Amino acid sequence: MQTKNSWFRGAVTCVFLFGSLGASADYRDHPNAAALIERVAAKGVDRDWLEGALSEATKQQSILKAISRPAEKSKPWSEYQDIFLTERRTREGIKFWRENRDALDRVSAETGVPSEIIVAIIGVETYYGRITGGYRVIDALTTLAFDYPRRSPFFTKELEVFLALAYESGLPLTDMKGSYAGAMGLGQFMPSSYTAYAKDFEGDGVIDIWTNPNDAVMSVANYFVAHGWRPGGDVIAAADFNGDASVFEGGLKPKKTIAQLSTLGLTSRDNVPTSAKATPIKFEGKAGDEYWLGLHNFYVITRYNHSAMYAMAVYQLSQDLRAQML
Repeated sequence: MQTKNSWFRGAVTCVFLFGSLGASADYRDHPNAAALIERVAAKGVDRDWLEGALSEATKQQSILKAISRPAEKSKPWSEYQDIFLTERRTREGIKFWRENRDALDRVSAETGVPSEIIVAIIGVETYYGRITGGYRVIDALTTLAFDYPRRSPFFTKELEVFLALAYESGLPLTDMKGSYAGAMGLGQFMPSSYTAYAKDFEGDGVIDIWTNPNDAVMSVANYFVAHGWRPGGDVIAAADFNGDASVFEGGLKPKKTIAQLSTLGLTSRDNVPTSAKATPIKFEGKAGDEYWLGLHNFYVITRYNHSAMYAMAVYQLSQDLRAQML
């Protein structure tokens, strides 16, 4: 969505300014609106268009309810498996892969990110584009920026990026939908991620991660490249453990080598270089505790979502997909 349609922007501005006069709540009147408009206008966005965009936004109480919901107790790995590693999700992933094989082959060859990893990300995020979110992004981000103080700074920045993006793209705000947090498209990019990593597969000047799988797969791969994916590198290694459980408290980033971790009781079952750095991982599996060594590319997957179980779900789904495509 990087096309310039100035005539369309003008038309949209008129719709905003004259079509929303009867609204009962107008975000243009919010105490923080004027400063936001100033900041975004400084980036070259028309002020009238910005005012129209804010007047178009509608506060969504359901968004505030969803984001304020108490955090669920962390699911054990066995429950993640039941959600993401199913025959149906694998079957639908194979269908998506086959339908988009030409694009996936090209993107994988150009970036070094395996097709199965790209497909698995889209499968975990949106069930291959089936569940991308039904909220207007303008409503989600404006509601959270102005009416959710706890994370207002984050969502205000995302709203500013989104407004500039929408203005430059020429697409009407009401057409851009996403999750209650404003994540968009098949890969669920926040606006800042869209601006930084979304790519145009066809070279037609339009980046459509909502309805164009080609752009979506290229954008996901570019995200991985930007975060340091190593082509051909291992992702994770199975391990045995006999030591102090504190070894698992070091976070997601690999800090110690496999050789160093072996002296702490965590030894690899797989043939991986002992000089490689790894993250100690422990999961509560269906047959008991599982021990793993997360390597560099595993850490890269966690940059998409900062969760070891998320990364493992993506990786194991990718392996199921790959096995059936061979």
